[in-house]
Amino acid sequence: MKNKGLETWLYSSLGVAAMFGIVVLIYALASSVNKRIDLTAERAYTLSAGTRAILSKLDTPVQIRFYCTRGDNRMPVMLKTYAQRVEDLLGEFRQASKGQIEIQKLDPAPDSDAEDSARLDGIEGQARMEGEPFYLGVSVSMLDQKQALPFLAPDRERLLEYDLARALSRVISTTKPVIGVMSPLPYGGQPMNPMMMRMGQQGQQPWVLISELKRDFTVKDVPLAAEEIPADIKVLVLIHPKGITDAAQYAIDQFVLRGGKLVAFLDPLSVLDRSAAGNPMGMNMGSQSSLDKLLSAWGIAFDGSKVVADLDFVGRTREGRQPAVLALNEKATNREDIVSAESNNLIFAFAGAFSGTPAEGLKQTILVHSSKNSQLVEPMSAQFGGEKLIKDFVSSNTEHALALRLTGKFKTAFPDGKPKAAAATPDAAPEKKSSEPGLKESKEDGAVVLIGDSDFIQDQLTVQEMVNPFGGQRMVTPVNSNLAFAQSAIEQVAGDSNLVAVRSRASRERQFIVVRQMQAKAESAFQAKIKSLEGSLAEAQNKLNELQRTKADKGGQRFILSPEQQLEINNFRNKERDMKIQLKEERKKLRTGIDSLETSIKWINIALMPALVAAAGIVLALLRLQRRAAR
Repeated sequence: MKNKGLETWLYSSLGVAAMFGIVVLIYALASSVNKRIDLTAERAYTLSAGTRAILSKLDTPVQIRFYCTRGDNRMPVMLKTYAQRVEDLLGEFRQASKGQIEIQKLDPAPDSDAEDSARLDGIEGQARMEGEPFYLGVSVSMLDQKQALPFLAPDRERLLEYDLARALSRVISTTKPVIGVMSPLPYGGQPMNPMMMRMGQQGQQPWVLISELKRDFTVKDVPLAAEEIPADIKVLVLIHPKGITDAAQYAIDQFVLRGGKLVAFLDPLSVLDRSAAGNPMGMNMGSQSSLDKLLSAWGIAFDGSKVVADLDFVGRTREGRQPAVLALNEKATNREDIVSAESNNLIFAFAGAFSGTPAEGLKQTILVHSSKNSQLVEPMSAQFGGEKLIKDFVSSNTEHALALRLTGKFKTAFPDGKPKAAAATPDAAPEKKSSEPGLKESKEDGAVVLIGDSDFIQDQLTVQEMVNPFGGQRMVTPVNSNLAFAQSAIEQVAGDSNLVAVRSRASRERQFIVVRQMQAKAESAFQAKIKSLEGSLAEAQNKLNELQRTKADKGGQRFILSPEQQLEINNFRNKERDMKIQLKEERKKLRTGIDSLETSIKWINIALMPALVAAAGIVLALLRLQRRAAR
């Protein structure tokens, strides 16, 4: 018996030692392989293909200095977990770079060398209500090139991967990209002339968008009638090309085919085009622009005779509600794309819609769209009849594309070569056809961004201006996301071509889709009942007015209620009371449904999952007891 006990102890010790050895061996093998599996639905921990392509280009060591305040009382609690996620993402960058990225972690304590280094790198300390400022920023440097992300705000977490990839792309490039701007509008400002001074007017400043672009790029003016786009221009920004010639479209066509990127702001009704001819009453009627030849070749249609009106995104003007002025929120934007991921407050004024199927070899990504509760209307009726438009509205049940991006291999819109220029006079000799054949197809993937509104980027819709009372300097404050959206669209195609493929990194906040669907369903019914009540109100009011006119025509006393009027009022009040009771019941159902779902989710998280784990443990314990009993 004693020998049996010793044998059992010996076998148990050998089993534990063997298991320990197996665990150590598995750990050693896993560490050497260094493979990770991302099981999240949104692939939150996987670098995009564009980021990996940028990292694969690194042939010179890059240093990333991560400035993060450490300590329990020095960093706000809400930022600690976010800082850890930033550090994890930097680790992904280092691993994918195959040794080309070195990460240095610094804690900028007060009066330390790390704090001095942070200031030299352009990292900004964030003030606190109490205590020393804290730091959370990144500096990327390679040789003499340096890019700083002064503060990594948590609300830009979806764009964190893109921001880091863009900083890497910028330090790799040694020169500023050249951007060409092509437009008949005075985007560069207008100088003040003596006549305007006598009338008390001042010159026009350059658009804020153009001023911002000049900070990061070399900006060149390109005439609207240009027959060739300069070779050094990487991105062409085309703004409201009204009256553009076929020769200019051919120049843009060849520019895109040779690898240039295009960002075009088109418009069915540019109400801010002050050069547009007015009607006989002196009112500015706006102007229209398109790229008919190019869009047709790309498989895209742009109806310049209609503007988009939307009852879900009704904007406001001085005249009141205006369905053709779209106040767009996050529901109208593509949250999975870098350009539109953070655009939650866009204003489109009398914008046009894109439709059609992209040509073979092209991929379409819709960046901004209307709701299904929208329709296409005539510009004239949209511009001067906001309330009437709401009254006569008929939904198309279609989400109209307001902004999109085309990527892929483009084909020429001019298969017969450069178009002939129009003859100056009837007797003028026609221009000889160029002997140089044009490009027929792009060799590499290109990118074109199309936006259906040109007023969208003008200062009147994007910023609020004021003059500093102390220094007299012009100060501008963005009033919406228009400028940020336009800059993102231009910046993305102006940088490394792989930036187009960098997706918006998924947010860790999961949305309660079922709850939102319940709310939308209940709110839809709620709005339907409100419309029914308003209809009943209007119907009752019309009957009262009709009875009043009948009394007046018969010479009766207009201010004394007749029995018919009194009966109609009583009926209306009863109907109004019943409708209010129904609305109250609808709101109660909405709250009950949401509370019930919330309670169910809480019970699943608090009780069901632990109960399942406990049940699994009990089952395993019973199985072990049965095995021991069988021995």
